[in-house]
Amino acid sequence: MSMTQEHRIALSNVLVIVGLLVMLAMAIMPLLNFNHEWMRWAFAVGAFIVLVGRALGMRRDVSLRVRRLHHILVTSAILYCASAGTMFYSRGTNDWVAFLLAGLVMQIYASTMIDHEAKKTDNK
Repeated sequence: MSMTQEHRIALSNVLVIVGLLVMLAMAIMPLLNFNHEWMRWAFAVGAFIVLVGRALGMRRDVSLRVRRLHHILVTSAILYCASAGTMFYSRGTNDWVAFLLAGLVMQIYASTMIDHEAKKTDNK
């Protein structure tokens, strides 16, 4: 049984939302003085879920510009995974925040531009 594109996109959206919520919860916990080992693992799982969701969400039936913007979204998910890796590599520091913010900026830009391109094609 193969997945249709609509099902794949819907699954992708659910995975990205779940992964981002897990990452958000685990990123806020150190600010509230909860800092346990399992939180790093949960953040890493959330980052991997976002990466899988972004990879599933790649579309081929859109313009080249939108495909490139989707590649930027995948790159932001890779930066989230790098952030999770940095959590394990440099314990006690906040170096992981740099990768998290870089991925966040890329995601905000790409998501905004994808929406802008969708509105532009709807007007034509």
